Amino acid sequence: MTTNSTTNISYCSANATICNSTSCVIPDDNFNQVLNVVLSTVLTILLALVMFSMGCNVNIKKFWGHIKKPWGIFVGFLCQFGIMPLTGFVLSLVFNVLPAQAVAVLIMGCCPGGTSSNILAYWLDGDMDLSISMTTCSTLLALGMMPLCLFIYTKMWTDTESIVIPYDSIGISLVALVIPVSVGIFVNHKWPQKAKIILKAGSITGLALILIIAVVGGILYKGSWTISPQLWIVGTIFPAAGYSLGFLLARVAGQSWHRCRTVALETGMQNTQLCTTIVQLSFTPEQLTQMFTFPLIYSIFQIVFALIFVGVYYLHKRFCGTPKMDFTEPTSEIQSIPETYGQMNGGFTSNEKSTRNTNDTIVS
Repeated sequence: MTTNSTTNISYCSANATICNSTSCVIPDDNFNQVLNVVLSTVLTILLALVMFSMGCNVNIKKFWGHIKKPWGIFVGFLCQFGIMPLTGFVLSLVFNVLPAQAVAVLIMGCCPGGTSSNILAYWLDGDMDLSISMTTCSTLLALGMMPLCLFIYTKMWTDTESIVIPYDSIGISLVALVIPVSVGIFVNHKWPQKAKIILKAGSITGLALILIIAVVGGILYKGSWTISPQLWIVGTIFPAAGYSLGFLLARVAGQSWHRCRTVALETGMQNTQLCTTIVQLSFTPEQLTQMFTFPLIYSIFQIVFALIFVGVYYLHKRFCGTPKMDFTEPTSEIQSIPETYGQMNGGFTSNEKSTRNTNDTIVS
């Protein structure tokens, strides 16, 4: 029922199905509810496919080798679940974002590393085995560390606002990730050639997932892009801080240059698809209007900064030559280092190239 303030006459909306002088009945619009269910289902399925492809890139022997010598993984653990949640907490305080937005920022900071970091580590001549091992370990450790970090850092907002962190929903989402990752590891162990095909398909799926989130989310939460400049600033600074602090901590810990690049990527490159899925499945539509866009903002700038780093690295290689061997490399490792560290794992190389390199080694 709508009232005209000038004539003080009440009338019904044009789409009312029942109307008399005192009341109107307007049919319920179920479009957003249906779209919300569809988006949640699609996000869950595509995320499972992305994590399955990540598991297809894990070599059990190399992964176990890093577990037995876990210093690099431990440094990555400190960056992933120490630096990132703390950085998100500080940025939320400094820029005074809304409570629901602060929770979204912290969920992003507590997420494990994203699968895109493995591809970028290859482009930056990083330690591919360490990158894959760190992504896998952070995904598994997130089962305990993500709820713990959220409990510690969100108390400031959950104690004073009507925001409840749905730990049960977050826990279920994280546990559900272990299954596709485990299946992917098994597939790579049994059928390594097929696993490489799945890995490339998973990369395309990850890109499609981001596009679907942006388009459907924009329709479903129409007011979600009308946000304060502070959230854009946080989304810009956050990934840059992750890359920089991850690189710095790895260097302080005595890691070699190629491992510093790897740790930096694993720190700043978060699993934005997981963050979006958790947010979508765990909060009310009213809260999602304020929260939904931050994972997309972070995803945009983490890719932009990563591509800038790749460009700078290749310019450095072109004009300054191949970097000298780092003094932190043990002699035994220097003798066995391939032409580029990206060749340490065959997940992103063609079969022909891998075969040619093997034959050249045999002939020599």
